[in-house]
Amino acid sequence: MGHIDFATLIGLIVGVIVVVAAILVGSGLDIFLNLPGFLIVVGGTMAATFVKFPLNKVFIALKTGGQTAVMNVQQDPRALIDTSLKLAEIARKNGVLALESVEVKNPFFRRGIKLCVDGHPTEVIRSAMIRDMELSIHRNEEGSHIFSAIGDSAPAFGMIGTLVGLVQMLSAMDDPKSIGPAMAVALLTTLYGAIIANLIALPISDKLESKTEEERLTKELILEAIMQIQARQSPMILADILEGFLPENQRARVGDDDDGGYDEEEGT
Repeated sequence: MGHIDFATLIGLIVGVIVVVAAILVGSGLDIFLNLPGFLIVVGGTMAATFVKFPLNKVFIALKTGGQTAVMNVQQDPRALIDTSLKLAEIARKNGVLALESVEVKNPFFRRGIKLCVDGHPTEVIRSAMIRDMELSIHRNEEGSHIFSAIGDSAPAFGMIGTLVGLVQMLSAMDDPKSIGPAMAVALLTTLYGAIIANLIALPISDKLESKTEEERLTKELILEAIMQIQARQSPMILADILEGFLPENQRARVGDDDDGGYDEEEGT
């Protein structure tokens, strides 16, 4: 299971606190609440996003993108390497079929082991896993692009709201009571657009892009491990091969005791 990405939560919480605190220092919060301006920015941004992307993909991105941004679901590469070494030892001693009794928690890793146990040729296994990896990464990239588009559109509709408010204000200069609300729309829509873009949409887009690259490296490590396990490579050589996927300052720790999501159905 994944765990919370506290960096994302802390960034969002601190950002909101800073903005709210800056408002409360000089005035009340209520004067910064304007429903027409909010509707212009949010409604216009979502309308532009629906024009750019298919409707179902936008809803999927909004549903899963935020969850992905605040959760870490990728396993520790060192734990995956440790699991690979254990599986390689089993395959080398007892054959690849012996891996059928081993439970691996990582879904991508588990699928690769199943393909090996089923006796598929190396190229078939490689092709199937690469296709699986590329489709998963493509879905994540789409989510990043959608949030990036939201971040691009929100300030633009903030400016549109500003223009609407200015037109309303200039057309009602003879009515002093209408100048205030029109000016509020004019100014607050720009603020709403900037906050949505720079505190929410663009940071989430960048975080999704970062996690997509992390997923790519993790799955490339697993793919290489599967290929070597099927070839019944020795654990010592496999460790040397997989160490290249780790940062330099972590490589000495390969092989430390870590269950890495590894269990045996008839063992521990």
